[in-house]
Amino acid sequence: MILLAGGAGYIGSHTALYLAEKGVPFAVYDNLSRGHRESALGWEIIEGDIGDAQRLAALMRDLKVDAVIHFCAYALVGESMRFPGMYYENNVANGISLLRAMVEAKVQNLVFSSSCAVYGEPSAEFIGESLPHNPVNPYGETKRIFENMLDWFDRAYGLRSVRLRYFNAAGADEKARIGESHDPETHLIPLVLKAASGERKSVSIFGTDYPTPDGTCIRDYVHVTDLAQAHLAACEYLREGGRTAAFNLGYGRGYSVREIIDACRKVSGREFAVEEAPRRPGDPPRLVADNRSIRTALPDLEFRFDDLGKIIGTAWEWEKNRRF
Repeated sequence: MILLAGGAGYIGSHTALYLAEKGVPFAVYDNLSRGHRESALGWEIIEGDIGDAQRLAALMRDLKVDAVIHFCAYALVGESMRFPGMYYENNVANGISLLRAMVEAKVQNLVFSSSCAVYGEPSAEFIGESLPHNPVNPYGETKRIFENMLDWFDRAYGLRSVRLRYFNAAGADEKARIGESHDPETHLIPLVLKAASGERKSVSIFGTDYPTPDGTCIRDYVHVTDLAQAHLAACEYLREGGRTAAFNLGYGRGYSVREIIDACRKVSGREFAVEEAPRRPGDPPRLVADNRSIRTALPDLEFRFDDLGKIIGTAWEWEKNRRF
């Protein structure tokens, strides 16, 4: 049994759907502060907080959980810059409670939803796992701290982990049953598509003077269903005795903000206003994955949506059919 902590959020709910379709037993645990009850398509959401270590440990024992996927961290760069204490409390302090619960329940396999934000502003064109960790915002710093804790929990308790350092999660379920829905929304693709749908008057480009070909930030976008597949593969890797490891999870190609806007216009067939605004603090110019390590360690991974048109196409279908 896999416990999805935070399984009602964007990536967590897509992982739950992927596991359900594969017939893999799982349970969703979420406090619904940022997730959606409506994202559960026929399965129960056990409402609770990962800060409640005692309840979590009892639940893991009762359900005979042998692996946990941790999606509960807050994940907005701008918000972390405004409210760093909130990020340390949830991402670090509550993360410790989750680890304590796992140790008490003797659950020794953890897949952690980490981030390329741990690298900060690397100078390399493609980011490999061996690069130094120099976060430039509290979000990335709290991810880095939790990753370091996982190494020590492995040494002390034999709690093995896989840290999946996401690049930019994007897209939606290909049948538009669930998708990306944050309040407030801060991610580029859904914001652009809201402008395309008429829900927003315009979309803003934050910074046009970065050292990139068109002056806007470049990111590696990875489809959320491919992320879900990688989480199950990482669980199986640990169940089969795999060692604690960190893997970058991206496609290894980058797109600028302007390229994303142009692609959204093409997919949606809509025109919309674009405004230029100053840079946001904490935004690195370029983040693109070197994904050779994960492809070697998890050779059965099949990235089905490695195409910008597919990513935006699924997001657009969701945008037109949002349920929540």
